[in-house]
Amino acid sequence: MKQGFAFFIILLVFGGCGLFALDLTGVMDSTINYTAGAAEAEDHSFGLEQFANLRLRVRGERTTFVSAFNLVASTLIHDSNYTVDMELERLYFRVHGDLFDIEAGLRRMAFGYGQVWGSSDFLNPRNPLAYNARPRGVLGADFTLYPADSMKLMFFAAAPENPFLSDDAGFIPGLSLDQHWSRASLQALYAYETPKEAVNPGIHRFGLSIKADLELGLVLDALYTLNPDNPGGIQGLSMGTGFDYSFFAGDLYVLAEYLFNGNVSVSALGFGGNWTNQHYLFTSATYRFNDFCSLTLAAVFCFDDLSFSPFAALNYELFQGLSLNLTARIPLDQETLSGGRAGELGPVNSGAKFILNAGVKLRF
Repeated sequence: MKQGFAFFIILLVFGGCGLFALDLTGVMDSTINYTAGAAEAEDHSFGLEQFANLRLRVRGERTTFVSAFNLVASTLIHDSNYTVDMELERLYFRVHGDLFDIEAGLRRMAFGYGQVWGSSDFLNPRNPLAYNARPRGVLGADFTLYPADSMKLMFFAAAPENPFLSDDAGFIPGLSLDQHWSRASLQALYAYETPKEAVNPGIHRFGLSIKADLELGLVLDALYTLNPDNPGGIQGLSMGTGFDYSFFAGDLYVLAEYLFNGNVSVSALGFGGNWTNQHYLFTSATYRFNDFCSLTLAAVFCFDDLSFSPFAALNYELFQGLSLNLTARIPLDQETLSGGRAGELGPVNSGAKFILNAGVKLRF
């Protein structure tokens, strides 16, 4: 990691000397957090975090080099200490051709059109409770062909989730095909995960994602996992479907997306998400008061154990590149409301009864 950051600094120095052209962009967040703890967590805790995501892009005639680093300094005020962390987030290159592209390195390999759950996006699972988080990258490569202006065929390969597996165990090759029309798009996906044990013949994944821009924006995103160690049928299916729509000339934007998470033992492995139940719903509404201020109200529901987590996010842009934000979230379940059992989205599993974040974001 230290060598990678040193390389990043060397590129900046040479770029500053004019030896080659480069673009440096980034985001810096200063956040104050308050958490009312639950279960074994402290009753009240405060924290201050300074986060920066630095992105470097070097462009050539037919090539592009991209790298990104996350730098974090955080403190717990009641303990009067701080920790520092650094993470290499992206490091890859791209070769541009007239009829093909090649990408390889540490990057995001995204699949499907789902906006919330992303069933097809099994290599980079998202979490709607942390909708601003950048999905973690994977080591991989792809070769993309463009047979027509509206068609894309991609052959890809991703390294195993566990880098300590021997030989090629857990290696994931696959292919995807995208077809676009004026108001609709379709993606078909196949991926094979090589055996992790001698007795396991490997895992097959089949994906289908469709989006349509009609009166409503409609989406269906499904992934079927054929795993010999787990039951088949409907249990191998992960599927998200929903819609989005804008009212009042675009000032009010609403979104709803349902998830059926069939084989929870598969999705809990990490490739595909970490949800432990089967039926979920995400809803949100964002109102834009003007060009500078917006308010989002959203919630994640789990129908299996009747737990849910509503949250609100207020964003105000002082001027271009600098904004203030305030986010509050309340984990709730049957135990919280009526003394019933604890739920997946409730305080016990979340470790919090209430979470409040206030921050300043600077883009450069």
